[in-house]
Amino acid sequence: MCGITGIFNFDPSKNVEQNVLRTMTDIINYRGPDGDGFYVDTNVGLGHRRLSIIDLSTGDQPMYSDDKNSVIVLNGEIYNYIEIKEELIKKGHKFKTTSDTEVVLKAYEEWGYECQNKFNGMWAFALWDRNKETLFLSRDRIGEKPLHYASYNNSFIFGSEIKSIFKYGVPKIPQLEFIELYSVFKSIPAPHTFFKDIKKLQPGHFILVDKNGFKEHKYWDLPAIDENNMLEDAKQVHERFTSLFEDSIKIRMRCDVPFGAFLSGGLDSASIVALMSNYSDHPINTFTIGYNESEFDESKLAELVAKKFNTKHHLGIVRSEDFDEVVKRIVHHYDEPFGDSSAIPTGYVSKFASEKVKMVLTGDGGDELLSGYPSYQGVKFAQRYQRFPRALQNALPGVLSGAAKVFKGRSRYTLNRYTDLFTTSSKEFNERLLDKQAKPGIDILRDLIDPSIKTWHANDFINEFMKDCTYKDDFYKQMYFNFKFDLPNDYLVKVDRMSMAYSIETRLPFLDHRLIEFMAGVHKKIKMVGWERKSILRNTIAKKLPEQLLTASKKGFRVPVREWLKENKNEHYLNELQSSPLFNGKIMEAIIKANKEGKNDNGNLLWSLIILNKSIN
Repeated sequence: MCGITGIFNFDPSKNVEQNVLRTMTDIINYRGPDGDGFYVDTNVGLGHRRLSIIDLSTGDQPMYSDDKNSVIVLNGEIYNYIEIKEELIKKGHKFKTTSDTEVVLKAYEEWGYECQNKFNGMWAFALWDRNKETLFLSRDRIGEKPLHYASYNNSFIFGSEIKSIFKYGVPKIPQLEFIELYSVFKSIPAPHTFFKDIKKLQPGHFILVDKNGFKEHKYWDLPAIDENNMLEDAKQVHERFTSLFEDSIKIRMRCDVPFGAFLSGGLDSASIVALMSNYSDHPINTFTIGYNESEFDESKLAELVAKKFNTKHHLGIVRSEDFDEVVKRIVHHYDEPFGDSSAIPTGYVSKFASEKVKMVLTGDGGDELLSGYPSYQGVKFAQRYQRFPRALQNALPGVLSGAAKVFKGRSRYTLNRYTDLFTTSSKEFNERLLDKQAKPGIDILRDLIDPSIKTWHANDFINEFMKDCTYKDDFYKQMYFNFKFDLPNDYLVKVDRMSMAYSIETRLPFLDHRLIEFMAGVHKKIKMVGWERKSILRNTIAKKLPEQLLTASKKGFRVPVREWLKENKNEHYLNELQSSPLFNGKIMEAIIKANKEGKNDNGNLLWSLIILNKSIN
């Protein structure tokens, strides 16, 4: 796990300035505090910051091929590097190190650009081929590791983080047309960023750069599925899932430094800890974050898992007193606006864990792989609800909305959620998707944004995005959106930036591409038996877990920002929002008031707008 940077001048006679390259690399030193390295050859420059996880003594980068004609900088890990290495040795290749980086170099020598399909891992790398005079940049299939780039001033500039590109000299020019998308999704979808001229390399894609320009190519996508011929044999599915999941964890435990696991009160991380305990000859370090607000706290459930599997358990508490520090941290490490409030506990648990270990396994990706979100229940409910008489469908939301107005606080929040459920269930999939994302409502969000700002409408974006989805059933469409949008644009960004902020590597067993490709073809009735989420996990690994976890309601990685923003000491953030030229002050005042009085849970929206305001000012 590292940070990479680079410069390619399209004019072959224009030399790369090494001091600029060093500045670009040094600003992300927290991604790799164990060392740095640079390569400069006339118009090409590569920079690297290293976080040593495997091959501690001979894995320095940039790394060169035997003939010095290829050089690479790699961010991430290739988990199956041992198996690929054995295959390459049989083909006559010789190795000088025990690192996965050298395996990538040799794999490129053997298979060219097809080498990407050999790798099981998370990565973003840049490989300069002097013979071809081509720069080859690749990003992993799902998007665990980031890679940003810009074509500017007759040069191609790239970096793990946007701040490196700013250090090169690309100006920080906000693209305000993304404000509506951001207010809906809380992040900026790839290949875009919030800043002019700066892009993200999309997951499962690679870029080739030479003196004539650059072109992006796709090497992987979610598999096509035959919805009339899905896997329906539960026993066969359970056996195959267990086998793949066990191997995914085993190869992700390969490292030469102390490691552990993030442990929430959910099934995903608990199942990982259960299997890790089987494969380790010493107790696993586990790390949990709790809250003083009991509605959001799952630490007691995590403690049950820790006791059952005899882990070295560590508990930290997230408190609202640190709100100012958290805002500064989020703005600095994400570079562009990023409004997912669960970045807060992710940062805390990363900082906490980094004091004990350098690598952790996490349960991220479990909900996407296993159809674990309540939205899958929502899809199933909508498919049945739409069979009801239209008059009944039209009446129920009004009844619930009227009842909600009698209450405040938790009861009102619950009734509001049911009102939303019944309101949206009558609609088509894309409309439901928008309604679920756009809280407290797309019309309110549009009225909130200053009318002089011409924005990209979220409904237009969703319709355009879903055009590429070939799946027909709404259940599988939900799976597509979770994998292609939510994971790479939100959840994986959240984990990468916060873990790297504290120089700790995160590995995600649920996102092994073999698991993803297999599970894509499993019938929805096996994934969700009745209304039970994560049926496959519950019928396999989770049988080993404490009973309380199997019956607990899903909380997710929720954060009590709505409560924190009611505190007087945080009022200045809300005042800044009301006076911001980006927003309609009266509508902002109404949103703040509704949150403060417990009429609507607008905490996540307000948090995301605070981050937006701070990120572009």
